[in-house]
Amino acid sequence: MGSTANSYGDVTVDIGTDGVATVEIHRPPSNFFDAQLIRSISEVYEALDEDPACRAIALCSEGKHFCAGANFGAPAATPAPSEGDPAPDLYAMAVRMIVSKTPVVAAVQGAAIGGGLGLACSADFRVGCSDTRMAANFAQLGFHHGFGLTITLPPIVGQQKAMDMLLTGRRVAGEEAHAMGLLDRFVELAEVRNEAHRMAADIAKSAPLAVVSIRETMRAGIGDRYRQATEREAREQAALRATEDFKEGIRASAERRTPEFQGR
Repeated sequence: MGSTANSYGDVTVDIGTDGVATVEIHRPPSNFFDAQLIRSISEVYEALDEDPACRAIALCSEGKHFCAGANFGAPAATPAPSEGDPAPDLYAMAVRMIVSKTPVVAAVQGAAIGGGLGLACSADFRVGCSDTRMAANFAQLGFHHGFGLTITLPPIVGQQKAMDMLLTGRRVAGEEAHAMGLLDRFVELAEVRNEAHRMAADIAKSAPLAVVSIRETMRAGIGDRYRQATEREAREQAALRATEDFKEGIRASAERRTPEFQGR
């Protein structure tokens, strides 16, 4: 197998001779996401599914953070899409991403927050370090979680720990994330990307048809379940975005203070 490289917007892909495709997000330092980024990732995954040179994917990000979620601090003149007000096709793109056939190992350095946590949980495995911070901070912002975390988070950490993360919105440090199963491998910061690649390379050594078959069995029906979940998530987000609590949550986040929710 040779080495090939290509780019899809802010996402690059480089297929190595070991069968591992390094898919990298280039929006440093925080790698905020929007519908276009998820579209690019879904298109990369679909292309790699059809490329016999690729047998596993290492999902990486350039910069300090894996994905800090939506950019709520964007200037008002050019607002960024948020989990609370998703672009019409954001979750459709996420469904395309989740039904891809190639195994994915995410290298999670720094923050994986909100939708960034959703992106990390869409992968089959996650590698992190003591600098890793993971949070489903939606309730602290006054709205419903999104990005299919309804489907992806509970199988990883269990229903109770998922509820704890979703209802409190608390940040989980790398050590705790590893202990609760949210991180599959825990290494030094400098080794996060290398370890993700090594884990993907181990998968790539297995028989590719067997890997795809086993993965499809283990994730049976995930496309339909993920689509139904994101449809409800989007409806709830739209409703809660109209509340005073949502406005207060966003203000408090921007002002770095504790929100004062009124239940209206």
